[in-house]
Amino acid sequence: METDITIIVDNKADNGMDSEWGLSILIRYAGKNILLDAGSSELFLENMKKLGRDVADIDHAVLSHAHYDHANGLPAFFENNEKAKLYVRDHTAADCYKKKYIFRKYIGIPKKMLQKYPDRIVKVSGDYNLMDGVWLIPHKTKGLESIGKRERMYRKTPGGWMPDDFSHEQSLVLDTDKGLVILNSCSHGGADTIISEVRNTFPDKKVYGLIGGLHLFNKPDEEIREVAKKIRDTGIQYICTGHCTKDRAFGILNEELGDMAVQMKTGYRIVI
Repeated sequence: METDITIIVDNKADNGMDSEWGLSILIRYAGKNILLDAGSSELFLENMKKLGRDVADIDHAVLSHAHYDHANGLPAFFENNEKAKLYVRDHTAADCYKKKYIFRKYIGIPKKMLQKYPDRIVKVSGDYNLMDGVWLIPHKTKGLESIGKRERMYRKTPGGWMPDDFSHEQSLVLDTDKGLVILNSCSHGGADTIISEVRNTFPDKKVYGLIGGLHLFNKPDEEIREVAKKIRDTGIQYICTGHCTKDRAFGILNEELGDMAVQMKTGYRIVI
């Protein structure tokens, strides 16, 4: 069974497509259209039209995590698609902030989105089977709040400011002819951690590849090389990355991983 994945929005673009700081991916799987994220504006709609795709044909929508550059296009999605549900983690809320000096900048989902579209949004918990061969897998690793603290990402809770533990982040996992393919838009929890989480969830299946951002744009070169080593040690065969990986980090990944590392761009198509 062929799996067709198209990058609708990324930081980079070719062939007359447009780009922005954000990510949106369209998956064609078993006759169904799945939208993963909607970028940081309505640009995903324009790019879908250029690619000959119709947002009204999307059957399922998934939010990878509760940040603006993946969610700000969602109100436009709801207004232009009448049938698809949006699947988010049950910990998703309008509460994500980035700390800058003594200030905190809001970086979350549209603030009224959960209240405005309650009949279109499904909050899921645990391992969720979206359809045959497609799952939504949460983080299962403890201590991820240390990453939130390092990244200066916080959540505003009734108990005060808490480092983000990325409990609102999830992986979209596809069972393909080559093995499991993981789509995780920013991989805040760490690429090797995410691969291990999925492998432990499906111990009888091979993990073939990872598609998405790796949040390496702000990491030093040596740390990026260490991430590449960890990815190589997982034994996966393919990685397609862009968005919050950015050019410098991708160049280092490519040096370390060779042809198994591919750079995503708006309009790029992956057939598995």
